[in-house]
Amino acid sequence: MTLKAIIHDAEEGGFWAEVPALPGCVTQAETKEELEVNLHEAIEGWFKQAKLNLRTILRKFLSLPYESCFREEIG
Repeated sequence: MTLKAIIHDAEEGGFWAEVPALPGCVTQAETKEELEVNLHEAIEGWFKQAKLNLRTILRKFLSLPYESCFREEIG
């Protein structure tokens, strides 16, 4: 998978980066080399958290009675 990261110059020096495809996935560093390492860690952390969130959602969904999961709203 290829993800696009946008690198910005930080006002106080150094750099910060964001990954537009992953909301909230941002990081910063003093050098571009450090930023690359931090980006990999931020992306990995983003996916780990997304996996935990999905598990939580599925547990809640699967604990509901079948009828309440699939009933149609009328009205």
